[in-house]
Amino acid sequence: MWPDGAPWTDPFTLTSNGVLWAPDCTYIDGQFIIYYAASSFGSQNSAIFLAKSKTGHPGSFTHEGLVAQSSTLLDYNAIDPNLIITGNSWRLSLGSFWTGIKEFDVDPLTGLLLQGNATSPTSVSERFVNSNSIEASVIFQHKSFYYLFSSWDFCCRGVNSTYNIRVGRSLTPSGGFVDQDNIGLINGGGSLLLGTHDSIIGPGGQDLLEDEGGVIMVYHYYTPSGSFLGINRLDFSTGWPVVIPT
Repeated sequence: MWPDGAPWTDPFTLTSNGVLWAPDCTYIDGQFIIYYAASSFGSQNSAIFLAKSKTGHPGSFTHEGLVAQSSTLLDYNAIDPNLIITGNSWRLSLGSFWTGIKEFDVDPLTGLLLQGNATSPTSVSERFVNSNSIEASVIFQHKSFYYLFSSWDFCCRGVNSTYNIRVGRSLTPSGGFVDQDNIGLINGGGSLLLGTHDSIIGPGGQDLLEDEGGVIMVYHYYTPSGSFLGINRLDFSTGWPVVIPT
């Protein structure tokens, strides 16, 4: 996206050309909009920015500004953005460790947070064990429910990764998510959807899309030979997603 780097991120990451990751892309009204994070790994020196393009081609994106930021003065970490659009309402979820997953109201005209919203996010999912290790939220609508998917535990450790994918659901995208045992996600709930199994180690970093064949979940995982992309369809026939083996 940025062949010459993204120096505007430096004041927020407190590094030079801090790591950019977790892009979330939506095509709407004839343009591609991407929310992406910049951070120094493992810290709250993080920020989320917005970029737009008519074509989606490399080098065609324009920098549209800062969306959200975090530091040690706040109780959350501003990475892993995900946009959900319901009618005229835009909401952005984000968060990693600390106090979990937050949601912000977004102005559909600008793609930036509504005024005053940056300091008062809604908490939608939190853990209280294992270093509060929850991140990579995705809110996805299927029929009458909104499903909040997240990755628990620890990524990026090769075959020692413990990532796993959890899910809860709600009738609204703005909170009230519960798991299959009716435990609120804000109270540490989250039903296991996909964990380490067979040669698949630490699946997580998931995203979802839907085509004529149904809902698809993509994610990354490790094996003893390296890192890979996983792709599975999900079965929602019971009202809860189930991974369909490939």
